[in-house]
Amino acid sequence: MTGTSEEPSDDELLKGYANGDQSAARLLAGRLMPRVHALAWRMLHDRVEAEDVTQEAMLRLWKIAPDWQEGNAKVSTWLHRVASNLCIDRLRRRRETRSPDQIPEVADDAPGALERLQTHERRSALLAALEKLPERQKLAIMLRHFEDRGNPEIAEIMGTSVEAVESILARARRSLSGRLEHRRDQLGLVGDGR
Repeated sequence: MTGTSEEPSDDELLKGYANGDQSAARLLAGRLMPRVHALAWRMLHDRVEAEDVTQEAMLRLWKIAPDWQEGNAKVSTWLHRVASNLCIDRLRRRRETRSPDQIPEVADDAPGALERLQTHERRSALLAALEKLPERQKLAIMLRHFEDRGNPEIAEIMGTSVEAVESILARARRSLSGRLEHRRDQLGLVGDGR
């Protein structure tokens, strides 16, 4: 790691871990795990599974640490790609074992005010529509709109081109809009989302 007052890079921390520096591992885990967990939670809607995915992704990162090639990919991008693939695998297994209309309920910890109820209904409708998207479309939407990642990084995470990401996002948005169209007035949605 560098001796400057700047924060060490993810590459430097991973290299430090590979050389036996446990404090580098703690710092890197503290930096990366919350975002990976958030992605897994948004995709899986299950805290236990999100924690399992986060742990598995981090274990894979620790295993490849000695062989990490600086400059090939960002550590965080590589880790998100691994976590995304793990989530997709779990979603596919779920679809094999449950009926399509079994969608997990989203907990609402907010008081029952009318505005919050409508917000909850919108969110529930959106999550239900997201659940029906193909895995790659769902992942692209999650990374773009929930993780606020740019298309180049999404392309790297998904192992595809920027143009393919744009196409996937466009199809996903059209599908979501179509699935929510019949409830537009009921949910208080405006415009067509384009």
